[in-house]
Amino acid sequence: MRVHYPRTPHLPWSPGAAADDVRTGDLSGLAGAEVVVTEKLDGENTTLYPDGLHARSLDSAHHPSRAWVKGLQNRVGARIPDGWRICGENLFARHSIPYTDLDSWFYGFSVWTDRDECLDWDATVRFLRRLGIPTPRVLWRGRFDERALRTLRLDLDRQEGYVVRTVRGFPRGEFGARVAKWVRPQHVRTATHWMHAAVVENGLGPDAPLWDIRSGRLPELPLLAEALDLPELNAAPELTAAPTPGAPTEPGAPTAPGTPPGPDRRSEELADVSARLDELGRTGDARLAGVLATALRSARRESLAPRLADRLGLPLARRVADLVGLHPGLQQPYPDTERRAGLVRLASAADLGVLHAVAAAAAAGPAEREQVAWSALHAEDSGLLDPDPLAWLRTGLREALADLAADGPDGPDGPGSSDAADRCWAQAREAYALGRISTVEEAVAATWRWRDGRFPRLVHLSGPSGSGKSTFAAALPGVSARISLDDLRAARGSRADQRNNPEVLRTALARLDSALADRAATVVWDATSLNREQRSHVHGTARRRDALLTQVVLLVGEQELLRRNAVRPHPVPPEVLSAQLHRFNPPYPGQAHRTWYLGPGGTVEDTAGTLDSEED
Repeated sequence: MRVHYPRTPHLPWSPGAAADDVRTGDLSGLAGAEVVVTEKLDGENTTLYPDGLHARSLDSAHHPSRAWVKGLQNRVGARIPDGWRICGENLFARHSIPYTDLDSWFYGFSVWTDRDECLDWDATVRFLRRLGIPTPRVLWRGRFDERALRTLRLDLDRQEGYVVRTVRGFPRGEFGARVAKWVRPQHVRTATHWMHAAVVENGLGPDAPLWDIRSGRLPELPLLAEALDLPELNAAPELTAAPTPGAPTEPGAPTAPGTPPGPDRRSEELADVSARLDELGRTGDARLAGVLATALRSARRESLAPRLADRLGLPLARRVADLVGLHPGLQQPYPDTERRAGLVRLASAADLGVLHAVAAAAAAGPAEREQVAWSALHAEDSGLLDPDPLAWLRTGLREALADLAADGPDGPDGPGSSDAADRCWAQAREAYALGRISTVEEAVAATWRWRDGRFPRLVHLSGPSGSGKSTFAAALPGVSARISLDDLRAARGSRADQRNNPEVLRTALARLDSALADRAATVVWDATSLNREQRSHVHGTARRRDALLTQVVLLVGEQELLRRNAVRPHPVPPEVLSAQLHRFNPPYPGQAHRTWYLGPGGTVEDTAGTLDSEED
C-alpha cells in the first residue's frame, strides 16, 4: 500500500508560507516535549518502500532526476521490513539551492512502521544508518523552546529552513501536532520550475563514497582514496613499512606481508569482500568497516584508528583497525577443541561475519582461504555469525540486573551500579565461552558473587608518551591510589632513567597488589603499557585480587603526539617516541572486563564490554 506524505504545517513565525500552505496556530503538541530541529533540505519529497518508491504524488511519473534514487531503492529495498516506508528528500537535481557537498543524493528524515507510526528520532537515525542513508544535519535539540527556535540563525543563501519534530515517535494521525517547519522568505528564486528545466546535479562531498558503500554500492578505489585522504590506496606500495622481522607481535597481530597488493589486486579483494558482506546481509557501518579493513589490510593497526578518526569518528575507525589486526589469525590453523571458546571471545572484539569476510577476501592462497572457511563453519554452527550474536544474553542479563542501580559503590565512571553490571556481563561472556552456561537464568545464577559490587577496581591506561594518560587519570573521581612508573623512576633520581626498569616494575606491582587488597579501592596504573606482554603483569595482579579491570586506550595520531611532546615539561627523545609508536599494539576488546577508548580530546569516545551498550 502506498501512503501520501502529510503536508507539514508552517510555524507561526515562518516567513516562507504561501497562501495555499498550512500554518499551525497550535503548538501544544510540541510544548514541553523534547524536540529535534533539523535542516530542511531543498529537494523532492520521496518515499521508499521494499518494492518501489514515489515522489509526493503517488502516481509520480518518470523524471531523469529520479533515476539515481531508484538505484538506491533497488539496493536497500530488500532490507526495509514489509509494510514499512522511508520518507526523505531526493536531492539529485538542483532546485533553488545549489548544494556542493552533500553526503548523498538522498537524505531520510522519517521511518514509518507497518502500524503507520513514525519511529522516534534516535531509532530513525540508527535504522537509516544501517541502510546507508544519511539524515539531515541537526541544528538544535532540547526541550521545546520557542525563543530558542526563533533565534536560530541560518545561511539563507544555502539553507531553505528547518523542521522541528518531537524526539518521541507518534502515529500518523498526530503528524500535524508533532512536526512543523520554518522556511526562508521567497524560497523559490528561479524563473523556471526545476522539473521543466535541464537537470543540474547537486554536488557531492568527500563522504559521499562512504555512504554509497554503506548502502551497498561496489567501492571504487580512487573515490575511496580521496574520501579517506589516503592517496596510497591507488599505489602499489604498502601504506607503511612491514614490521621488522623478528619483532615481537601479539596473537592476532598481522604477520609481515608478502608482495604488496597493487590497485588491481585491491579492486579484486574489494569486489570479493563486498559480495561476501552482501550475502551476509551486512549494511551500513558494518559493510563500510569490512570494505575499509580489506582496502587497508596491510596498514599498521596501531596508527590506523587515529588516521581514520577524523573522517569516520573514533568508534568506526577503531573497529576498522581491529578488523585489520585480527583477520590474519583466521587464516592460521587453530585447535578445533578450543575453537568455539576462541570464537565466542573473538565475538567480543569484532563482528565475526565481517571478520571472516575480510579474512577470506584478503587470503593469500587456497590454504589460508580453507582455514577461514573452516572457521566460518564453526562460527555458523555456534550461531556466532549474526551481527550481534550475544544480544540475547546481554539483554536478558541487563533486565535481570536492573535493580543494581541503587546498590553499588561509586567507581571511576560514576555510579557503581555500572561497575557491578559490567563485571557480571564480563563473567557471563566468559562462562558462555567455556560452555558453563547456555541460558540467561544460568548467567544470572553464575554472576551472583559480583552483584554487590564488593571488589576492587583497576583502571589500566595504555598509550604512548603524550597521549594524555596522566591528565585523564588526574580527573578520575574516587581514586584511592595512582601508580606511575615515571614517578617511581623520578623518586630514584630521574624519570628518564630506564636502566632499573625491572626493579621499578617489581616495586610498582607490589604496590598494586597491596592497593588492590582493599576491596573498596579504585587504583590507576599509569604507564605506557604498549603491548600485551607489558600489560600481562598488571592483568595478572588484577586477576589475583579479583579486581574489575577497565582498560583505557588512548588513540592519538603521530603528528599530535610529536606536537605535544615538544611542549611537555618532560619530553621524551624523538627516537624514544618513535620506538614507542612502533611497539604500540593496543588491546582488543575482551582482553579486559571492559574497555574505554579516548581520542585526542581526552574524553571517552567509544566503549566495549559494557552491559548497557547495544552491541560490543
